[in-house]
Amino acid sequence: MFCQSLAGARVFHGAHPEDVSAFVNRHIGRHSLELLGEENRASSLSFREFAGFGLSEVSYGNHVRVKSPALEAVYHLQIVTRGQCLWQNRDDRLMIRRGQALMVNPDEQIDLEYSTDCEKLIIKIPEPVLNSARAATTGRIPDDGIRFVRSPVDLRLCPALTNILGAVFSEIEECGNNDVSLVSGPYREIILKKLLTVFPSNWSETDPALTKTPAMDRIIRYIDENLKRDIGMEELSGISNMSIRSIYNAFSRAFDTTPKCYVKHRKLRQLREDLQAGQYRNVTEIALDYGFSHLGRFSSDYRKLFGELPSETLRMAG
Repeated sequence: MFCQSLAGARVFHGAHPEDVSAFVNRHIGRHSLELLGEENRASSLSFREFAGFGLSEVSYGNHVRVKSPALEAVYHLQIVTRGQCLWQNRDDRLMIRRGQALMVNPDEQIDLEYSTDCEKLIIKIPEPVLNSARAATTGRIPDDGIRFVRSPVDLRLCPALTNILGAVFSEIEECGNNDVSLVSGPYREIILKKLLTVFPSNWSETDPALTKTPAMDRIIRYIDENLKRDIGMEELSGISNMSIRSIYNAFSRAFDTTPKCYVKHRKLRQLREDLQAGQYRNVTEIALDYGFSHLGRFSSDYRKLFGELPSETLRMAG
């Protein structure tokens, strides 16, 4: 689902499940591991840190049981990307299947049973990071901290969250660590806001911000008028008199994406119109004209958005 951004952060592949468990204990959350079926070396794990989060993709490749007395001052967003995972305790049993997600609170006992083919994306969120939502939202943050309801959410029914996570992870994949770190604060803020609005909790929003403002109108108009240029965040801040952080939040609210992804998609849509109108004779020329210097990535992004290669669009236009 979102794991492409972790493709270059592989720690284990074809490992013993105990090796993966040892790494998880050090970097993701304390737990014990019990093998429930025939043992095989099919475990894998990828891990990286970003914007104060720990991002990991975990597959034990075995039928296992994971138990923990409680997470220490961290939340876990656990997304099942393959197989299924059974959450059980004295009160209830929850089966979390592919495409579903669960928020795990600090000090909450964990007893999970992974199917052999289960794979998870886990986002580790330190409690102080989520509590920083006091400054990132207009809602009331309870004095005893935010506590999420133990209820799976089907991400296929939550396009706002999947869109913003997909946009952020796409930028992680494309940017180097130094580039991404420059905007990690705004990324963190928009992810926290989406989590708080999608997953039921004891938090409530009391004064949602307006999405359409004259400043945003100026930004959208400026982008449309300068699609063939490399548009920087400082430019958008200057023409709108908005801070970079406010611009990220506004794009998250209005379009469920980041400014960079919005600009890229607007470029691709206008580029497609130009191809269909026969204004260019070859794909390389139009790609470079719109600032896409990495032609392989350009073709891949174009096909994801339109279901065909730019060369196919050009051929049909001719």
